[in-house]
Amino acid sequence: MTAIYGVLGWPVAHSRSPAMHNAAFAALGLDALYVPLAVPPARLPAAIAALRALDVAGANATLPHKAALLALLDEVEPAARVIGAVNTIVRDGARLIGANTDAEGLARSLQHASVVLAGARALVLGTGGAARAALVGLAGAGAERIWIAGRRPAHAQQLALELRAHCAPCALDACDLAALPPAALAACDLLVQATSATLGDGVDAQAFAASIPLDALRAEAVVCDLVYKPLHTALMQRASTRGLRTVDGLGMLLHQGALAFERWTGQPAPLAVMRSALG
Repeated sequence: MTAIYGVLGWPVAHSRSPAMHNAAFAALGLDALYVPLAVPPARLPAAIAALRALDVAGANATLPHKAALLALLDEVEPAARVIGAVNTIVRDGARLIGANTDAEGLARSLQHASVVLAGARALVLGTGGAARAALVGLAGAGAERIWIAGRRPAHAQQLALELRAHCAPCALDACDLAALPPAALAACDLLVQATSATLGDGVDAQAFAASIPLDALRAEAVVCDLVYKPLHTALMQRASTRGLRTVDGLGMLLHQGALAFERWTGQPAPLAVMRSALG
């Protein structure tokens, strides 16, 4: 019988996950199908009940459902609970287990791009779900110190307090996104853009990119933007012009998907096939 997988989201038609996972299933000769599942927020509990009733083999979740899933599953793994979001549902018999592969997916994407994370000093822009995953992923990969930059510094301070114990021994510091501290910029090995500010290529995205003082970074620093629409964001373009090495957001999408695939199937993910399917 064909194993059914899917991605829960609202909207979800734009998701690249079906193409990526269906290509992986075909490459390995697995009798499986991955489909987009458009679920309005009010219908999420009913959708989870449907996953149970239909014996769906596994699922991903995207906005706006990642946080709401915490209360709807039989078990939530510790990393997902710390991040405050579930992006992968793993079936264990009759039980549905919530996991988060975003954090490790980011770490793997950076390592795949030959970015050294052990002992790294990073600056993460943003305090939302993507930023939380980035903090957990970078700390777990051995980062030495991370500055969290928020539009509202109080939110950055609160996030540092919430995650400090989990991220130890990595040191977490909070700062103002509108006034990035010179010490953080000068020491930074890796800048991770984890806000939605660079979505699209309009005036606002250009203005945000121009507001980040990339000239203060060392020549060896790496800039990673988790946004992948456009693939080469305004910030990435400015970083390239400055001569800095860049890592695009498709890497995180690929590796978080590969980790989910491996959890579902027990087989190594065909990374090259999945990356090609993303376009």
